[in-house]
Amino acid sequence: MGTKPLTQTTGRRKEAVARARLRPGTGKVTVNGREFENYFPNAVQRMVASEALHVAEVATAYDVDCDIQGGGIAGQAGALRMAIARSLLELDPERRVLLRKAGLLTRDSRKKESKKYGLKKARKAPQYTKR
Repeated sequence: MGTKPLTQTTGRRKEAVARARLRPGTGKVTVNGREFENYFPNAVQRMVASEALHVAEVATAYDVDCDIQGGGIAGQAGALRMAIARSLLELDPERRVLLRKAGLLTRDSRKKESKKYGLKKARKAPQYTKR
């Protein structure tokens, strides 16, 4: 980690915020100081998080070091995916069309719907009793 990062970008998804730093390397990904495989034990989340690297075909060209705060495991994977995509775009603006087509540059704005009074959750109503 001695080398200076090429780029530092932020990605967000749900409540999660990821700060990714890209350095030239061999494709090693570190999340919060832990191995990528240990942090995301689920293969689906690993695939989501590293999607940008595979789309741009640079999976072994850069080392990614990132800090993720907040949210759950799925939101964190999505946030990391966006942060990496933004970093790759910063390094080579030619990739914009490729990354945009894969839908990696669009912030997923869906959030948890807020709870309404008189209801148990956002839309779940208490059980109706006739008598």
